[in-house]
Amino acid sequence: MFSKLQRLTQPIRRMSTITIPNSKQAAHRLTMIPGPIEFSDDVLDAMSTPSQAHTSPDFIPVFQEVLQNTRKLFKSTNPTSQPIVISASGSLGWDIVGANFLNRGEKTLVFSTGFFSDRLADALGYYTETDVDVVKAPLGESVPLSEVEKALSAKSYDVVTITQVDTSSAVISDVEAIAKKIRSIQPEALIVVDAVCSAGVEDIQFDNWGLDYVLTASQKAVGVPAGLSISIASERAVNKALAKKRPTSYYANLQKWIPIMQAYEHGKGAYYATPPIQLIHALRVSLREILEQGLDNRFAKHAETSNNFKDKLESLGLKLVAKREFGANGLTAIYFPKSINGPDLLKKISDKGVTLSTGIYAGIATEYFRVGHMGVSAVGKDRHDVDIVFGLIKETLEELEK
Repeated sequence: MFSKLQRLTQPIRRMSTITIPNSKQAAHRLTMIPGPIEFSDDVLDAMSTPSQAHTSPDFIPVFQEVLQNTRKLFKSTNPTSQPIVISASGSLGWDIVGANFLNRGEKTLVFSTGFFSDRLADALGYYTETDVDVVKAPLGESVPLSEVEKALSAKSYDVVTITQVDTSSAVISDVEAIAKKIRSIQPEALIVVDAVCSAGVEDIQFDNWGLDYVLTASQKAVGVPAGLSISIASERAVNKALAKKRPTSYYANLQKWIPIMQAYEHGKGAYYATPPIQLIHALRVSLREILEQGLDNRFAKHAETSNNFKDKLESLGLKLVAKREFGANGLTAIYFPKSINGPDLLKKISDKGVTLSTGIYAGIATEYFRVGHMGVSAVGKDRHDVDIVFGLIKETLEELEK
């Protein structure tokens, strides 16, 4: 397979770009980081939609469909749940939690599997007068259920958060099992899931798992350029937000946003802040692509791509940061071999037209690198992105170890 891929990439390596087979996109540097990812031709076409008024009959049904399909992305059929799509980074989801679901003095518990879990804890700390409790998982693993139970049995919490996939460690947490434990011990606590690096790759059953707020972003497996905060809230989360006397954010105030989302979902224009028209068009296209694949089929294909890639890496003697039973399907974190200088590997691969990501997990950030394999790069028809990346890793390691 790689000899064929070599023929695809070799002629254009001098320009540090890659030609994507069966794509009308110009040759470009292949972005294989854990977000932003590569985008489909149709998504990029949607980004060139001509200007439209946000309350025009051209745009309203587009946003309506997006909100309806956002429910499907999270497997929610409950009409009392509320999808929310706002112009922002995915990090806005953290502020939505703090500003709407937490009151001063209320207690928060964060189950941490890395850098972004810890940042979530830091963000929520801005909204309470009490410390945010953090239970950290061992490196390369998720928080054991015994530790989940221990923490929940020691103190009452108003909000408990789970990071389904932490982009720093490439670890996946069993949201279903942890949520079940939370509901059995503290049924009144709101369950918040950070799915920024998992929505569109990993299964999320919002209704069946009894979740209260799931947040994600557009630029990862959802497959749209950065700029959208995408989330869904349960009825009890919505009720808490609407009952809050004074939300502690102006822009993230759900008392303002929920009526806007409800209006658009019912086919009526409304205004609180101008939505990003072209991004919403692109999200409509991407959600259609995701749902047409079938969610479970898409998840299975991501798992197949991930396992094949990880198997090949381990066949080279490379060590992964996340233990295989805790490995996420949308990215892989790989330790640099001790025989090479890590930055040299990434630079040489970059010179050949592929961008990979450095490490950011505290204490080992310089010891490993990360490869994203989600969205069109993992499941796109006739795409060989992951094979190209593996081939370049293998080739470049051989060059450095001569």
